[in-house]
Amino acid sequence: MIPDIGAAFGPYTYLATEIVWGTVAIWLLYRARALASAARTIVVLYPIAYVWDWYTLHIGVFAIPLRTGVELLGIPIEEHIFMIVVPALVLAIHENL
Repeated sequence: MIPDIGAAFGPYTYLATEIVWGTVAIWLLYRARALASAARTIVVLYPIAYVWDWYTLHIGVFAIPLRTGVELLGIPIEEHIFMIVVPALVLAIHENL
């Protein structure tokens, strides 16, 4: 059985998971001495991710029920963080391999 962290964190569930995985990504990037190069890549990818995310949210591809409700530029703040954490974690794992 998978633990229901949504019951513990409520609307902060998505944010909490991003903090956990973001911390892992930062630690791995630091360990690989790749923080600066990863940041450059994320800055380049971010606009593409933003447009993709904005579009899919607005046409109803997915919904995010366990979020804070705070929006920035038309999408949940958690999605902005997600667009940083996911590539950071991918790059971190790549650099450590």
